[in-house]
Amino acid sequence: MTEAILLVGGKGTRLRPLTVNTPKPMVPAAGVPFLTHQLARARAAGVTHVVLATSYLAEVFEPHFGDGSDLGLDLEYVTEDEPLGTGGAIRNVASRLRSGPDEPVLIFNGDILTGLDIRALVSTHTDTGADVSLHLTRVEDPRAYGLVPTDSTGRVTAFLEKPQTPEEIVTDQINAGAYVFRRALIDSIPAGRPVSVERETFPGLLAEGAHLQGMVDSTYWLDLGTPQAFVRGSADLVLGRAPSPAVPGRCGDRLVLPTARVAPDAKLTGGTVVGEDAVIGEGARVTGSTVLSGAVIEAGAVVTDSMIGAGARVGARSVLTGAVIGDGASVGADNELRAGVRVWCNTTLPDGCVRFSSDM
Repeated sequence: MTEAILLVGGKGTRLRPLTVNTPKPMVPAAGVPFLTHQLARARAAGVTHVVLATSYLAEVFEPHFGDGSDLGLDLEYVTEDEPLGTGGAIRNVASRLRSGPDEPVLIFNGDILTGLDIRALVSTHTDTGADVSLHLTRVEDPRAYGLVPTDSTGRVTAFLEKPQTPEEIVTDQINAGAYVFRRALIDSIPAGRPVSVERETFPGLLAEGAHLQGMVDSTYWLDLGTPQAFVRGSADLVLGRAPSPAVPGRCGDRLVLPTARVAPDAKLTGGTVVGEDAVIGEGARVTGSTVLSGAVIEAGAVVTDSMIGAGARVGARSVLTGAVIGDGASVGADNELRAGVRVWCNTTLPDGCVRFSSDM
């Protein structure tokens, strides 16, 4: 396997306001766009050619990554005119693939942070002679996911969408969002219309008698679809809980990019990231949070498990827990924001006006 398709076209609606100005795969995690971690792991597994299936804010990707040579990759970009779903996006980039009909092509979603052994997935695919192989992981509560039961050899026997009753939960194995396709099968996906691989392509192939193989890999796995999950994923990258060759340097329990300014008595812990040109004021305490470029945390503020957008400001002595502050927003002094509060981009909250609130 030498090539891959990376699906990066989603709007990231659940991540707003983080994705108002930035596509989800380009939101920084552990100091670099999240997509950088995925590309670096693919390269480490032997991939050399990657086609990015883009849609939302597609113009952002190529100026940052260029031809991919800085990462040791050959990158190409294909933009959907209209959203095509996972299967449609895969089919839409088929003409850019270089593999032969029976060669394996790696496909993965742009919002999954995982420690998957990519080489092992490819080996499973080739050793079993599968048409498609899927990375499966086990979760305690599978009701929010599609279940993928397998037989004793790992061969997939069904696809069950989001079970709700105990009787429907026949396995704890879920589709973890990474696949290896035999190249020829990609051309069998209908072109020019939306297609879901989860709801249409995979069940259809199974009904036709195709060999779909599951590989359970229960190493680190996290769906970064919500702000809380994204903040956690970034912290886990810094702390070394989630593997990535793209984390810039040895971090310990914090990562401070070179142009950031942190007061000597400020305390940064729990995988906190401080971006370029960001400022952390005297006595501030920041735990498990991401502070993006140019943001300011003023003196005495306490920020926990939160995302502070580019150019945003958190006023002195304000307390934030599980909050998301959009790009350019300003939270005045002596405010308290908790329990998943989101402050929209460029919003201004005056000093002392909020002790607790819902989305803003």
